[in-house]
Amino acid sequence: MSGRIDWPGLMRAGLCQLGLAPEAFWRLTPVELRIMLGAEAAAPPLTRARLEELAAAYPDIRKDRADGGDRRDSGPDRGP
Repeated sequence: MSGRIDWPGLMRAGLCQLGLAPEAFWRLTPVELRIMLGAEAAAPPLTRARLEELAAAYPDIRKDRADGGDRRDSGPDRGP
């Protein structure tokens, strides 16, 4: 992370998108601005448990070149 703050972008979001007065924008904390912009409503990060759940529900499938059939037992140690 560069550590730089995109002040023009934040000001556009606060003043134009949210319609805040400049005084109200500058009184906000960064957390309050994030909440108002909906950043806290974003999808939560993918956890290991959720990744494993998705991998079980949607296993990798590849077509075998020889017969065009599905193979579920392929992997890096099983060859092409």
